[in-house]
Amino acid sequence: MAGKFEYSLGINELKSKDYRLWQSLVGEFLGNLILNFFACGACTQPEDGTFKALAFGLGVFMAITVVGHLSGGHVNPAVTLGMLVAGRVSLLRAILYIIFQCLGSIAGTAAIRVFILNNIKCIYQKLLTFCFLFHQTLIDEVYYNGLGHTSLAPNITELQGVGIEFFLGLVLVLTVFGACDANKPGSVENYLLSHRSHVEILPKYLDSRYIAPLAIGMAVTLGHLGTIRYTGASMNPARTVGTAFATNNWDSHWVYWVGPVLGGIAAALIYTQILEKPAAKVSEVSDKYGTHADEREMRKLESGRDYA
Repeated sequence: MAGKFEYSLGINELKSKDYRLWQSLVGEFLGNLILNFFACGACTQPEDGTFKALAFGLGVFMAITVVGHLSGGHVNPAVTLGMLVAGRVSLLRAILYIIFQCLGSIAGTAAIRVFILNNIKCIYQKLLTFCFLFHQTLIDEVYYNGLGHTSLAPNITELQGVGIEFFLGLVLVLTVFGACDANKPGSVENYLLSHRSHVEILPKYLDSRYIAPLAIGMAVTLGHLGTIRYTGASMNPARTVGTAFATNNWDSHWVYWVGPVLGGIAAALIYTQILEKPAAKVSEVSDKYGTHADEREMRKLESGRDYA
């Protein structure tokens, strides 16, 4: 059965501390700052696309691991809008997430650009004039390498770019939904149903909280390996906002919003309407608990007879 969507404006989240809205916004800010600082920093180094793909994948893994428990670890407007369409977040939270994601990306990329200035005196002078983001002299323009700013290859049209970024956003958000689906086989809840007596194994099993960030990070790495040469493999509009702001290059910028966002929305609809496993009903859960308990008791009785 297709999932049912429940939407909320989220005005009540501003008033109640239970929703931890402001902490979540700080989490999204920090997540994008971490991603752009390290991943875009890697792009200043004269390495090949594989190196950059691993940098972005590991950056996403680290960012989600750090802030995932706080905000859900969206770290990407395409993911946030996918969650909004699926009814997983309120409208207000989605809008604020996107704003703070972009601010975090700008801060992370700006920090990298400031740190590779020629000298500290130059930093001080640029800060005083509030134009350090656009006019500083860098150590080496070749080494600087555009801070990893995403741009279309000469033979790629904007429409082709949208198509590539669409599929990148689609795969990424499908991975997010799949990795975070509590109802699929292998989730903690399903483990409890089938291994209720093996409590001592549960802490090891709970390490699956690291599997979701790893899976999402690997999806980002895969996207970069496949398409970094053609569009820069943004997959993340906020990440491109950060580098566009720091380099003052807004050419074809709309491509990096329209493509991933449409892909994320399509992924949300596909997963929730087709791929998502329905949540087990309370009666079904009770039956499973009872069935497993009866099976264990029968095994105990049978083993007792063997030694009688």
